[in-house]
Amino acid sequence: MKKIFTVLVSAAVFLSGFLAVPVQAAQFDINFATESKSVYLENLDTGIVVYTKEPDARRYPASTTKIMTYIITAEHVKDFKNTYVTIKEKTLKLLEGTGSSVAGLEAGEKLSVYQLLNCLMIPSGNDAALVLADYIGNGSIQTFVDMMNAKAEELGCTGTHFSNPHGLNDPNHYTTVSDMAKITKYALTMPEFEEISNTCYSECLGEDRYLITTNYMIDVQRGGEYYYEYAKGIKTGSTGNDSGYCLVSTAEKDGFSYLCIAYGAKYEDEETGEYYDNGAMIDSKNLYEWAFDKLEMKTIIDKNELVKEIGLEFAWNRDSIQLSPKDNYSTILPSDVKLSSIDRKYDVPKSVKAPVKAGDKVGTVTLSYAGQELGTVDLVISETVERSELLIAINAVKNIVSSLWFMIVVGVILIFFLGYIVLAAIYNRKRRNRRPVKKYRKF
Repeated sequence: MKKIFTVLVSAAVFLSGFLAVPVQAAQFDINFATESKSVYLENLDTGIVVYTKEPDARRYPASTTKIMTYIITAEHVKDFKNTYVTIKEKTLKLLEGTGSSVAGLEAGEKLSVYQLLNCLMIPSGNDAALVLADYIGNGSIQTFVDMMNAKAEELGCTGTHFSNPHGLNDPNHYTTVSDMAKITKYALTMPEFEEISNTCYSECLGEDRYLITTNYMIDVQRGGEYYYEYAKGIKTGSTGNDSGYCLVSTAEKDGFSYLCIAYGAKYEDEETGEYYDNGAMIDSKNLYEWAFDKLEMKTIIDKNELVKEIGLEFAWNRDSIQLSPKDNYSTILPSDVKLSSIDRKYDVPKSVKAPVKAGDKVGTVTLSYAGQELGTVDLVISETVERSELLIAINAVKNIVSSLWFMIVVGVILIFFLGYIVLAAIYNRKRRNRRPVKKYRKF
């Protein structure tokens, strides 16, 4: 019985480990309006998405497309600085008449992949995007684009399709801010990506061919109202009113880091021809300031806390045991949120059977705030308790006595016993009736 019990408990503990699935923390309301049609803000330290606005709506990504172009290039070139590419005239001609941003590449010159990546990300050179795509695709830009789409699918993007490596408008060229977050977080693991995408000025082509960033959020000299001292990269984008202003950026302050993606801010007034302020940069700056000022990391539940009491069977002189969290659980919450406002929903058995060991999982607690789940934490036994063999024996006898089969057997025995008594009585009566009558002599 002990072996069977141990196996069953072990199996239950093992299987229960797959039941608690952590979820994203609640998203919070901001106290200002945003101009961008779609917005995504994630705390990179925890992976918690703290604010979104139409995160899964399809948008034209414009030159933020180049983040994926960088990824494909980085995955196919091992040595950026010692791999050279000859610029083809026919590749540059593909941009004629588009009026798109270029880095000023010249046909016939040989540049390293490192130089081309700087041209791609800093001044947002569409010419660099095509040159890299042609090189990686072995002369076929479409092959490169197919790699982009395959990578997007691999990263779990469900609302993304690329038609080119630079971001010029095409009905079949779109993404979502939630998909671009997946792409960007992966790009941040690529060699040189953070350094290049956060560069304001570069002389990698020579002193007479300065590369200047299009991202005013990181440019202290030209940024003006858009400049934000804690911003780091990553990529701007705009194809006029079709895409609106777009921006993918990160920011770091006081040990915390955030990723913000803003798509579809107004670009130009079609009636007056006047350009709007860059709402994507304004939104991003405001969101960063809100996050750094209003949100903080809070420990919601402590592993040393005794959070729940349940029954304990087969333990001598006690009938309950305390549960505690397996680990501490912390998450991002507004600074003014009190821990008493966090709801706890317990999923635990009414009781467990001794022996129990400190650290054994027996249930979970789900934490919620304002009706949204924050996460699920495993609950474990707080102390080791041995079982009482005497109580086990008593319980075994009790179970046997109270079992149906025992009742049936006892019933059958009683029936046989009563039957025996009845038969014995009948037999004795018949026997008495058969006794011969004694005759006495007369004298």
